[in-house]
Amino acid sequence: MANRFVLNETSYHGAGAVKEIVPEAKGRGFQKAFVCSDPDLVKFGVTKKVLDVLEGEGMAYELYSEIKPNPTVENVQTGVAAFKKSGADYLIAIGGGSSMDTAKAIGIIINNPEFEDVVSLEGVAPTKNKSIPIFAVPTTAGTAAEVTINYVITDVSKNRKMVCVDPKDIPVVAFVDPEMMATMPKGLTAATGMDALTHAIEGYITAGAWELSDMFHLKAIEIISRSLRGAVDNTPEGRADMALGQYVAGMGFSNVGLGIVHSMAHPLGALYDTPHGVANAIILPTVMEYNAEATGEKYREIARAMGVQGVDSMSQEEYRKAAVDAVKKLSQDVGIPANLKEIVKREDIPFLAQSAYDDACRPGNPKETSVEDITKLYESLI
Repeated sequence: MANRFVLNETSYHGAGAVKEIVPEAKGRGFQKAFVCSDPDLVKFGVTKKVLDVLEGEGMAYELYSEIKPNPTVENVQTGVAAFKKSGADYLIAIGGGSSMDTAKAIGIIINNPEFEDVVSLEGVAPTKNKSIPIFAVPTTAGTAAEVTINYVITDVSKNRKMVCVDPKDIPVVAFVDPEMMATMPKGLTAATGMDALTHAIEGYITAGAWELSDMFHLKAIEIISRSLRGAVDNTPEGRADMALGQYVAGMGFSNVGLGIVHSMAHPLGALYDTPHGVANAIILPTVMEYNAEATGEKYREIARAMGVQGVDSMSQEEYRKAAVDAVKKLSQDVGIPANLKEIVKREDIPFLAQSAYDDACRPGNPKETSVEDITKLYESLI
């Protein structure tokens, strides 16, 4: 069976990358942008950095900011209606996963209107047409939504997140500019950075992993492990490295899948509005311990990439423990909570476990799992 890889047509990396938006737009003959960005980014002037670039060159745009964390079906449908009225011919998504996922859903529905209910996009929907072209500008060092074929929308009526997978939604150009991430608060930097590490580790051990994806994931683990602490402290080097590391992770996992860390994190976002990165970071070490027996020698390479010394002289049990301990230490160093006690209500666990089992990320887990196993994993974290 052939292995497929889907990546951006073009990407720009480094300080000042957003200045390339106008040449790219003009070169593609675009006339008006529909800019998707969340209210906080607008409020704190982050979105303005891109709008200033557009205005400086006389480029037309319309701003849409009715986007909440863990964006909803309603956010998408309101955006679709606004896009239709705007006269825009391309999208610019500025933000983290919430802004980008909303933009992807809008772009797909505009060109595939039979999916305007949004919920029918869950899983791998049979869309026929490519999305409206998307330019993606990440502001968080974690989600990698600018280079993935996935987006996640919350169905509020069912208290669940819908994972949508569609190669037709990938942004045509990504502008990975660490200066767009410089104003992130420490907590958000830590959470999104651990989200990036989760992407890299789950992508590396997922059932669909192969040599090309392994290359991306191991390098991403190395970059994230050495740079996240600096990024949380807002050093320029840390920010720049995390911007790259999370993108490299996205290049891999988008093409091979994830596992039950993500499938367990998604219901927490849907039911409690838990930030996705926080949920992943708390769950990751516990699930790594659960999956260890199904990962062969891969934890040795994770430990090595995270800077653990002497892994070649360790037993399998020792290097697996070393990999998990390295993840726990990084998480602790950047201030991630150690458990879900402040988030999960015990009476909700049956619903959470079933939702996690039904999630589109679950089949990628390296170890066969069950609702019962997932229930026990949640219970061990509270």
